[in-house]
Amino acid sequence: MIRSDVTVRVPLFAETRNRGQVLLAAGAVLCALVFTLAGTTARAQSAPAPRLGETEAIWRAASRLGYWPSPELARAMREHPRGAEGWALDEVDRAFEASRQPARIPQQMTSLGQPLPVVFDEFRKDREARRKVAEPAQKGDGQAPMRADGQPPFLRTVTQEAVAWRLASCSDPSLENPLLARMTEFWFNHLNVFAGKGAVRPFVGDYVLNAIRPNVLGRFETLLLASARHPAMLFYLDQAQNVADGSPGKGGSAGNTRGINENYARELMELHTLGVDGGYAQRDVRELARVLTGWTVDPQAGNGFRFAERLHDQGEKTVLGRRFAADGEREGLRAIAMLAEQPATARRIARRLAQFYVTDEPSPALVDRLATEFSASRGDLRRVMRALVRSPEFWDPASELFKTPYDFACSALGASTQVKATGDGARPRMVLVAGFLAGAGQPVHGWQTPDGYKTDAATWLSPEALTRRVDLATALNAGADDPVYLMSFFSPATRERLMKLPVTSRAGLAAASPDFMRK
Repeated sequence: MIRSDVTVRVPLFAETRNRGQVLLAAGAVLCALVFTLAGTTARAQSAPAPRLGETEAIWRAASRLGYWPSPELARAMREHPRGAEGWALDEVDRAFEASRQPARIPQQMTSLGQPLPVVFDEFRKDREARRKVAEPAQKGDGQAPMRADGQPPFLRTVTQEAVAWRLASCSDPSLENPLLARMTEFWFNHLNVFAGKGAVRPFVGDYVLNAIRPNVLGRFETLLLASARHPAMLFYLDQAQNVADGSPGKGGSAGNTRGINENYARELMELHTLGVDGGYAQRDVRELARVLTGWTVDPQAGNGFRFAERLHDQGEKTVLGRRFAADGEREGLRAIAMLAEQPATARRIARRLAQFYVTDEPSPALVDRLATEFSASRGDLRRVMRALVRSPEFWDPASELFKTPYDFACSALGASTQVKATGDGARPRMVLVAGFLAGAGQPVHGWQTPDGYKTDAATWLSPEALTRRVDLATALNAGADDPVYLMSFFSPATRERLMKLPVTSRAGLAAASPDFMRK
């Protein structure tokens, strides 16, 4: 998605004399991609295509269950007795085991991974520093004046480190299991929070690391509950302010009353579980919001959550025809469990997984099978992913996907480390990639509305978008060697085109080729 209000651009080629050649190549890329998309539609309407060959299957598995086929991943698939599909099934289990372990956080990311009470306290110090400085309001970029304790602004630091960790985890298999990074991306997007909302910003990194990442291959109900109780979500959708009608506001003074806030309850039904056509009505939203009154934040708690009994609506409620008698926090636990087990939820999750991992328009048969597995396993996401990987649709050559900007950035960043002639340090490269994503309309943690980024080709495929990708690929591969390993996955036609280019241009344009744009 290219937004007209975004002006951040990735620096163009250092060698401007090659700019005409680059633009010409980018035009060829666009034409090839459009032609390929048309071919994909035609194949999908004809007889089933043959299964992928070994090299194509390796690319498919590594690019969808991770971001690109590093030499180590490709070697593991070739040596696996059941090939890429056997590796893929085992990868689901490896990702699950990795999710049981704490995330690896590089030593230089000193603000990321701190306990939530510390995050709350650092956030408070930042706010105090702002109040004491008689300057115009800061821009919405996380910057703040130096604090009284001499420390740099925590908000800016923790926000940047959260983005850096995401980009490092998706591009470096030694830091994070590739499928776990991919699953974290999917479920963060499904349960999206926006880092640009002031109260949310300091908690986004913890939300990724401790609410999303550990639960992406567990039970869906557990993941949903972890999201519901996290300060990032409680602040983002105003659930922290959802209290019984007439409850005392901050300070408890007479006349200072708050009331029901339906924001989280609505998105919990519409986006997180049932879907807009999931069979609920506005009355159900209101009743669910009443059920969840009193779910709020606690700056002193290890998980940042508390249930405030005095702010809870003690009346009887009815959600989706089910009665909820006054039962405190347990009402909310029962409601979330009920929503997680609804058939409409199973179908919504099944379709979104199929769109993310298989094709933009998955077949009803595939969605039905995944939904059946979801319901039969009571939302066991590891079992659902194994069913997806076993599906013939996953391995069908006609089931093509186009990389989103985030996909492309992660894969280009990872692949460029294989062909770099000289190192330029991790930070400049991360800044470069973050700038590209901002300009491309997909900044990390930067989608304002709770529906998350779209992932289909129609959203992201445009001439301007492809030009940006050429710029990034070339910048990442400045001074690179001939990308022999990467080109081994490309079609003969693409290899032939690339071999006609100067060696110094091949790595960048290889990462901007139609073959590399696919996953």
